[in-house]
Amino acid sequence: MARDVWHSRLGFIMAAVGSAVGLGNLWRFPWMTSENGGAAFLLVYLGVVLCVGVPGLLAEFVIGRRSRRSPVGAFSSLSDSTLWRVFGHLSVVIAVVLLSFYSVVGGWILRYFGASLTGAYFSNPGQYFATVSYGLDAVGFHLLFLAITGLIVVRGIKRGIENATKLMMPAVVVLLIVLAAWASTLDGAGAGLAFYLSPDVELLEADLLGILPAAAGQALFTLSLGSGTMITYASYLDEERSLAADGAAIAVLNTCIGVLAGLVVFPLLFALVGDAGTGGPGALFVGLANAFVAVPYGRAVGAVFFAVVSLAAISSSISMLELPVSFLVDEYGVSRRRATALFVGVFTVTGSATALSPGLFDFVAGTLVDLLMTAGLIGFLLFTGWVVGQNAVTEYELGAGAVASALSTPWLYAVGVVIPVFLIFTLVSGIAAALGVSITAVELWGVTISQPRLFAGLSVVIAVVSFLGLRRPASVA
Repeated sequence: MARDVWHSRLGFIMAAVGSAVGLGNLWRFPWMTSENGGAAFLLVYLGVVLCVGVPGLLAEFVIGRRSRRSPVGAFSSLSDSTLWRVFGHLSVVIAVVLLSFYSVVGGWILRYFGASLTGAYFSNPGQYFATVSYGLDAVGFHLLFLAITGLIVVRGIKRGIENATKLMMPAVVVLLIVLAAWASTLDGAGAGLAFYLSPDVELLEADLLGILPAAAGQALFTLSLGSGTMITYASYLDEERSLAADGAAIAVLNTCIGVLAGLVVFPLLFALVGDAGTGGPGALFVGLANAFVAVPYGRAVGAVFFAVVSLAAISSSISMLELPVSFLVDEYGVSRRRATALFVGVFTVTGSATALSPGLFDFVAGTLVDLLMTAGLIGFLLFTGWVVGQNAVTEYELGAGAVASALSTPWLYAVGVVIPVFLIFTLVSGIAAALGVSITAVELWGVTISQPRLFAGLSVVIAVVSFLGLRRPASVA
């Protein structure tokens, strides 16, 4: 079966940016930022994007283009281990988990677009969200959002995903710039900008380890890392493209759009509500809905804003559906139409479950996604550095310029050694937080062993054992 390819470099970049931007920047980012100290969270998040996100993105690109397969086939074709093939299935699991809650939020967005036009939530935004966010109505809008996503994916790479994202991404950027410029003129917007752009150094010093897992999880989520989406998208690339240039362009565009979204959300909240909102999954809907109630022409402003978010949400959801669809197409020769229909059926069931249960939704959209994507990226990086090894450098350098090629070896050491240790520490800390584990500091041989030090030591041990177990002639070291 002939495999699709991207028609143009712009199409690939727009699709990858569309996958990365989505609700990660426009819905989850305000939620995470408001709950984790505003600018302090932003600073840590940007650091993780630069030091972990960009190298990790290139690692997924290398795996995808070298194998020209979806994650399951990629791990199988690039290694001689059935265990890595099994690990590849984790990407399909993560995609199912992601779209199972993402389509529910997408349904909320579609509903709020219509409700902005009619003013349905204007009398009591908080009560309106509580009424429509879960239940049979939420199931109905989740199905509508899923149907739109399926119709785009079934058309394939060129006619569906590439054409759709080429239109949606420029529209999102233009509308966000207009909204940010308008929001900055409101009385009280300065307090929102200060919350968002002026880091509290004392908060960073006091709670860095508390902020770090959330910032890392958000960085991976917003760059679509750890789920295998970027492996799938890169598998449709040809060898003339510079992975380093494309990866840098995608990371920069995604980060700029994310920062731009904050320049819309927080000035609006502080100018018209007085604070950053209550946080949680409803932060975008309750806080900004209150803002739209207070502003002149609120219905029009609200409709434009939720139209922007709708476009961004769809651009991401199509990448989540494309991953499992490509798995069936690549590994089992299933037609794209049948594979799309099958997984739309799967997501109909799983998304309906999260739409009916607030507790399940909160767990899946927060803790579970952060842990799974962190674990996924750890595996991708170890595979790149220790299994693909020097062949990863060869793939990285195809189409790359002199500067990018000079960074190839340092990049391999970063993704194979340094970043996995950091991510293992983040994963261990996140699991401990999820389980409510708290270890009291103890004195041992004159050295105070605190919980962070213990977790750091454990992370190094896990990393070293992994390195020794995976080491082969082509490995990074």
